[in-house]
Amino acid sequence: MNPINRTIVVDNVPLRLAQPVPSDQVWIGDRELLNQLLACWLVIDPRDLPLTPRIVGEPGVGKTTLAMAAAKERKQELFILQCTADMRPEDLLITPVLGESGSIVYQASALVTAMLTGGICLLDEGNRMNEKSWASLASLLDHRRRVESIVAGIQIQAHQEFRCCVTMNEDASTYEVPDYILSRLQPSLKVGFPDREQELAILRYHIPFAPAEILEMTVDFLQRAHRLDLNFSVRDGIHLVQYALKRLAQDPAHPLSRDAVWRDALIKVLGDEAMDLDQLAQRRKQTLGSQPLPRGLGDFFFEEDDPLHPDR
Repeated sequence: MNPINRTIVVDNVPLRLAQPVPSDQVWIGDRELLNQLLACWLVIDPRDLPLTPRIVGEPGVGKTTLAMAAAKERKQELFILQCTADMRPEDLLITPVLGESGSIVYQASALVTAMLTGGICLLDEGNRMNEKSWASLASLLDHRRRVESIVAGIQIQAHQEFRCCVTMNEDASTYEVPDYILSRLQPSLKVGFPDREQELAILRYHIPFAPAEILEMTVDFLQRAHRLDLNFSVRDGIHLVQYALKRLAQDPAHPLSRDAVWRDALIKVLGDEAMDLDQLAQRRKQTLGSQPLPRGLGDFFFEEDDPLHPDR
């Protein structure tokens, strides 16, 4: 491999490799979660294989940070592939691009680069990806540990040290991942909202120059939102504090107090509805309660009180 342009040759096909992502993140949440992820990547016998877990949770709770911290602890290069709804199998593997001389150059994806170099690949927001793309990875996620690039006409075997994980958001804007893929993405590691002490530590880590008063107000807001099952995350809190501080720095002699600036930042970052969490929680419960329950097949052919209804 050429250390300058990072190329490698597979079956006489030169592949230009992707660049790793700096994995300098610190995991401040529950250490047990980090231990669980690291355990998935252990190999405890020559016949054993590493697992490819899925990390699930609400947006902004630290799923990507968890994977980055695990890569840092294992001292391996990290590659992140951002999954999207329009992603094609060749986007996941190898893409032909025009080189400087006008010739075709094969660009390896972050995933294939990690496979070839023995790095770690994070498939970020994997449930935004369609089934056709997932199908191209089925052979990688089981005992075969390889992929086939139709574009380059080669098969690629994963390096012994290659590790992988997938993050998945719990929201409505995602695909349903097919069962034959989910059966390969095990175990499932759940990342929830941090407790108050952890959340305050995360804010201090990312915004160490923020006044304690503003951090405390933000954590109080987030913890109340968590208790009401509202999905405001620590990422929202970071953006809220950043904007409030920028407004204060813009005009230090501003007549508004820190409280007023914080409330204005809350509205600008999270919307008017964030000002009344109780009302927001009640409204969302009513919205969920008004959604009709799924109907069984029998409901289409029989009335509810029909004695021939299969559910009676």
